[in-house]
Amino acid sequence: MMKQLFISLLVAFAMVSHAEDMIPSPPQIEASAYILVDAASGAVLAEHNADVQLPPASLTKMMTAYVLAAEMSAGRIGKDDMVVVSENAWSQNPIFAGSSLMWIEPGKDVRVEDLERGIVISSGNDATVAIAEHVAGSEEVFAEMMNTQAAALGMKDSWFVNSHGLPDPNHLVTARDLATLAKAIITRFPEHYAMYKEPEFTYNNIKQYNRNSLLGEDSSVDGLKTGHTAEAGYCLVASAERRGMRLITVVMGTKSTKARKNETRSLLNYGFRFYESVKVFAANQELEKPRVWKGQQDLVPVGLIDATVLTLPRGKSKNLVTTVELTPQLEAPLAVGDPVGTLKLSIGDEIVFESPVVALEAVEEAGFFARLWDSIVMWITGLFAT
Repeated sequence: MMKQLFISLLVAFAMVSHAEDMIPSPPQIEASAYILVDAASGAVLAEHNADVQLPPASLTKMMTAYVLAAEMSAGRIGKDDMVVVSENAWSQNPIFAGSSLMWIEPGKDVRVEDLERGIVISSGNDATVAIAEHVAGSEEVFAEMMNTQAAALGMKDSWFVNSHGLPDPNHLVTARDLATLAKAIITRFPEHYAMYKEPEFTYNNIKQYNRNSLLGEDSSVDGLKTGHTAEAGYCLVASAERRGMRLITVVMGTKSTKARKNETRSLLNYGFRFYESVKVFAANQELEKPRVWKGQQDLVPVGLIDATVLTLPRGKSKNLVTTVELTPQLEAPLAVGDPVGTLKLSIGDEIVFESPVVALEAVEEAGFFARLWDSIVMWITGLFAT
């Protein structure tokens, strides 16, 4: 009887321990498509229809702003440059009827920096056309630039026809591609990304508020962009940082402004509650310094070229075990980046990360007699090893 009770207690304890290790399924999101990504590692924590092409509405303006930021970074455009407003970019252009505007007009030149805020904060369709024409001469050519940048970022399932996102049957993106774009904005152009959290912008005595209402409700949220058309529904790309972890969410095709906000909040809370970003190794961090034979130096530092960041269940990083398996009897010459072994990171019996270990320094081949001597030593060593 006591033995059965003891066994029952062990089983119960094991079940409780296993339950504590389990991460619940992501929340059910009412949206046409969505994705939740750890910005540091790229790990996808939740997704639905993330590769389905959908109309992006004003989420398009993220790419417009990205192209502008790239041109400014390259020095081809300055923030104080004055932009001539054409009839096409005029806020009274009939194609803009009923849409979001910055309220610019022909005859009144506008600074590039003001137009950038008009795109990011006011979501002005007129501002996007003014920038497109200023950067590329026409919106058609600017769309080509958008698609070139998209291809360079690996946004393989998206295609842009215009700079603003008003409906066009060929103007389509995916949630996954938008997450990729958001990460690029955040990491490549931080000074421009800072603009996405500004709560308001006034131009021509008209004050407009940032449509991302999460900015005023959650201090960890600092971007990015909303969008809405009848075809696209209510959309939101957002990013937040808590306790050193940055998440990116894309929610497309919800039924209301409230829904896109609440669904985004649900995804963010889920990600931050159950996961953490762990920086395991820095870029070019030395892991070991093994012997290298027939070289001009006896030892070579080895490690990983890129930083290693993992997304792990919260609290599990303390259980991470590192194993480095090096190629026996490394021989020169070695170039930087040459593979010399394998790194494995595991938790329990599960390998959570595996990557080649490479030489961090070059090792030139030694002279003839030094190589001959090493060959003899290696042969003798091999005899004893067998």
